[in-house]
Amino acid sequence: MQRSDEGPATVPVSLGDRSYQVEVSDGGWDRLPGALRGALDRSWAGRGCRKALILTDDNVARLPYPGLVRGALEALGIEAVQTIVPHGEASKGLATAASIYERLVAFSADRHTLVAAVGGGVIGDLGGFVAASFARGLPLFMVPTTLLAQVDSSVGGKVGVNLPKVKNIVGAFHQPIAVWIDVASLADLPDRELRCGLAEVVKYGVILDAPFFEELEADAGAILARRPSNLRRIVARSCELKAEVVSKDEREETGLRAVLNFGHTIGHAVEATSGYGGDFQHGEAVAVGMVAESRLAERLGWVDASFTARLIGLLERFGLPTSLRGLDPSRLLESMGRDKKNKGGRIRLVLPRRLGAVELTDAAGVDDLRALLDDLCRADAP
Repeated sequence: MQRSDEGPATVPVSLGDRSYQVEVSDGGWDRLPGALRGALDRSWAGRGCRKALILTDDNVARLPYPGLVRGALEALGIEAVQTIVPHGEASKGLATAASIYERLVAFSADRHTLVAAVGGGVIGDLGGFVAASFARGLPLFMVPTTLLAQVDSSVGGKVGVNLPKVKNIVGAFHQPIAVWIDVASLADLPDRELRCGLAEVVKYGVILDAPFFEELEADAGAILARRPSNLRRIVARSCELKAEVVSKDEREETGLRAVLNFGHTIGHAVEATSGYGGDFQHGEAVAVGMVAESRLAERLGWVDASFTARLIGLLERFGLPTSLRGLDPSRLLESMGRDKKNKGGRIRLVLPRRLGAVELTDAAGVDDLRALLDDLCRADAP
């Protein structure tokens, strides 16, 4: 990764002919036309790009970013139209995707038409899925505007939509041509949305980088105060860690990429059972999922109680939930049985071995999981 303390950071994602760069800066939109032209020219589809669809939601549409992307495209002589969908997880479904397909048909889109996804994780996942599936693949440009999307969903090429009972079950691997991140977009992000992104940042420290976890503990106040230098640092380091994993296991074929799912097996079950967009947003569900999966690692003797206490301490400093109290353990277990990582009928989870190292395992049986969830969901659980 190339960076300075004040300047932009450039994080390469090395995937052969599908390689691309993640640009992390505070402002600097004057550089976008040149960066985008270079990204387009590196691909067959991009070199012939004459049209672009900008996908955003009704919240982000009121912000400057879709207009800045449109301006960069038009400076390159690319005709751009914008499609706005309702904000929230409910938009990340097949019905919304179908409406975007119709817009692309009406726009006379071809295989060179760029999809620019400008917004949070829902927009990135939805726009990426449309780009992956329309005309068997369109070039994709990611402009994530929330912390969670910047540090997680915009990098790595996993795109998809939800079915009513299963999150992200319909999807594809489709790498973007570039990712453009402006941490200035975090200045007005609601506190809850910022905290949700911090759950994924904490995850990177637990699974891959113990010194980064310690850095988060030391800098929690500055991060919550949204100091641009701290935001650039945590975004760039998170992207760098994810890029290292993705470059070694792009399509989850060796098991390495599965480490990125720490907290997500139980977290996705929390989202599904509480209702997408309900009491738990994604980052909040991941936070409680990380705590629950750390408790399970305790039961297996992999970590001790002090590990979980330290994790809970950092999550709570960031204002994130850490309890499953009041949830239905049976429904959680049923939802976990549908997780994509499962194999041979056994539920597989990513559990910590120590700070900075985790492992995908099916060592915990259904009885272990049921006992854990029964304990953690009790009204009087700690």
